[in-house]
Amino acid sequence: MSAGPIKTKVLGYPRIGQDRELKKATESYWKGESGLEALKETGRQIRRENWLKQKEAGIDLIPCNDFSFYDQVLDMTCLLGNVPSRFHWDNGPIDLDMQFFIARGLRPAAAQTAPASEMTKWFDTNYHYIVPELSSGTQFRLSSSKVFEEFQEALDLGVETVPVLIGPVTYLMLGKHHDNDPAFDPLTLLDRILPVYEEILRRLSKQGAQWVQMDEPVFALDLGEDQRRALNSAYTRLAKISGIKIMVASYFGGLGDLLETFVRLPVAGFHVDALRAPQEVEAVARGIAKDRILSVGVVDGRNIWKNDFTASLQVLNAARAIVGDECLIVATSCSLIHVPLSLKQETGLDAELKTWMAFAGEKLDELAALSVLLQGTADEGILAANQSALSLRRQSARIHNADVLRRSRAVSPKDLKRKSLFKQRQKLQRAKLRLPLFPTTTIGSFPQTAGVRAMRAQFKAGRTGPKEYEAFLESEIKKAVDFQHEIGMDIPVHGEFERNDMVEYFGEQLAGFTFTSNGWVQSYGSRYVKPPIIFGDVHRPRAMTVRWSAFAQSLTNKPMKGMLTGPVTIMQWSFVRNDQPRSETAKQIALAIRDEVLDLERAGIAAIQIDEPALREGLPLRRKDWPEYLRWAVDAFRLSCSGVKDDTQVHTHMCYAQFNDIIEAIAALDADVISIETSRSNMELLKAFEDFRYPNEIGPGVYDIHSPRVPTTQEMVDLLARAARVLPAENIWVNPDCGLKTRQWPEVQQALKNMVAAARTMRERMNASV
Repeated sequence: MSAGPIKTKVLGYPRIGQDRELKKATESYWKGESGLEALKETGRQIRRENWLKQKEAGIDLIPCNDFSFYDQVLDMTCLLGNVPSRFHWDNGPIDLDMQFFIARGLRPAAAQTAPASEMTKWFDTNYHYIVPELSSGTQFRLSSSKVFEEFQEALDLGVETVPVLIGPVTYLMLGKHHDNDPAFDPLTLLDRILPVYEEILRRLSKQGAQWVQMDEPVFALDLGEDQRRALNSAYTRLAKISGIKIMVASYFGGLGDLLETFVRLPVAGFHVDALRAPQEVEAVARGIAKDRILSVGVVDGRNIWKNDFTASLQVLNAARAIVGDECLIVATSCSLIHVPLSLKQETGLDAELKTWMAFAGEKLDELAALSVLLQGTADEGILAANQSALSLRRQSARIHNADVLRRSRAVSPKDLKRKSLFKQRQKLQRAKLRLPLFPTTTIGSFPQTAGVRAMRAQFKAGRTGPKEYEAFLESEIKKAVDFQHEIGMDIPVHGEFERNDMVEYFGEQLAGFTFTSNGWVQSYGSRYVKPPIIFGDVHRPRAMTVRWSAFAQSLTNKPMKGMLTGPVTIMQWSFVRNDQPRSETAKQIALAIRDEVLDLERAGIAAIQIDEPALREGLPLRRKDWPEYLRWAVDAFRLSCSGVKDDTQVHTHMCYAQFNDIIEAIAALDADVISIETSRSNMELLKAFEDFRYPNEIGPGVYDIHSPRVPTTQEMVDLLARAARVLPAENIWVNPDCGLKTRQWPEVQQALKNMVAAARTMRERMNASV
């Protein structure tokens, strides 16, 4: 890189559009309301806006190929030609329809269906990726032109970009092997995959690309010697491609004992996450060769709080003293896809709180400001204004609540335990609930139709009064309860029609939270969430769900299940305050949920579900940090529910996560019933529960709700039969993988009818075998 101002870099930018244009265009295409060209044009418009916005902000290294119509890992799978055989790929160029087919299991144009590829969390984020499928027979070939087209697209706009690729070792390690050989190691495929990467780099070089960013977040994990050698081998080979420079990007954590492996890679550039491991930056700067580029990620890609310029400058100046101006880059810590687009759209956000924040657009300005501050060419007021905003936040009376802190300090070990052990509770609950074998239930939410969303919007805008809105919700709840009665659901739910989101709904009713109007981030595909912002101490001013659960219970003689979101998930799926330990925030939320649980019990709700799908997601990436996290995370869950009577049944739900290595912590939650995702993984996750001999009751999901495909009764019976071979039949529940909010009523109705029929078939089999 040439001498001059210290360069700035963004690792990735939100691809959803200012008004969620991508979601609207994608779903319109899926419904057949618009054509493929209209969807592609929406993508082009979003990319153009993103590139020009970054260029205007003065960003020097602007990413391309960070845009995706569904998921960047799926894009890489298609680029590498790694399509599972069940999708009947013809070995030609992979188009968008094939990508959607892999992700959703449905290809309407060809009237094809197949089980969708598995989906799980991207490291410790709430972003979901489509899991690559690998086997000893997997072959790779260049099969998509997306990265080349988008690089040229930017060039045509006068923007020179840095193509972003998922690195070969991360890609292989993220994959799940579908091989008869249990000893199969995906890294044995490295020699097959590298020629495709080499071809990609050569083509990009011919197009004029100067740099390519290789994302290798596996550097934040615990790696063995084979994986370290694979990283060195891969980049020794790829760095030989002439005419293009490679920057290897590590993020989401520190390098730890991998620092030496990282700095010895024979590449031209290195990116480190200085938010997660600022103490490593100097060691990396000293470790890399003198002519190498160091990108220091000081602007937070994971949270929305204003950057502390003084702290960032301290880290940057230490690196600068070693590598010099020409080899230093000021960067985001990771891609900005995990934060909302811009504060400019938040006209209704509290003015004081707004001064404490920076979304993606504002983070571009922070990068530019840090660059000029480093060089001493900034206006004197920039640093002063930044430090003033941070000081006002620290001193604000809105952050701390003495009553909350006193209650938190008073929590004792007895507050974390149920009155009796599970076996004693189980007898009392069975006597009270009188459920059959293979009892059926759902995870909680039912379809949020356009009518439901429109009525909620009218109510929030003041165009519909409270009485009319509540009458509408009661009508929707009654329809859902009546349907569950009709098909024979054993434990019905009220459907959650009053809830906009499983976290936002609770945050709106808890003190210490604030909300945005347009703060959307992508969770997966066209599924976006609007995370609440936790800025202060949390408590519950009033009951949040009792009114609706009690009304639903009044409609049926069957036990109604109350639905809550757990403390770790509420915290994990919010933008959490960064001025106190996360464990303290989780404890405060747990106490608020505890109050709600006890109110539900007093209202006659006999089964209460406290969802914790983010328990695994919050797990630190390094194993040495697991015990401390699991201790306070499990304590938070137990604190939220341990005040109930023995005959009140506590459920929890977890989805799209691996449980094998934290099964003891899951058992320590001591939930009476846990429901988990198993349909996409074909009951694979049950092995952890089998090997551990999980003592409590479990509902392995038999209906993949993230696909529009309706499974047959026989498919569900087959999954339940597999579960019954490894678990006691009397402990098995029958339920979908997750909530039904995002699905359409016709598919939900048929799928749940099939599910109830599958449970009946299993009961008949068990009775016949007695």
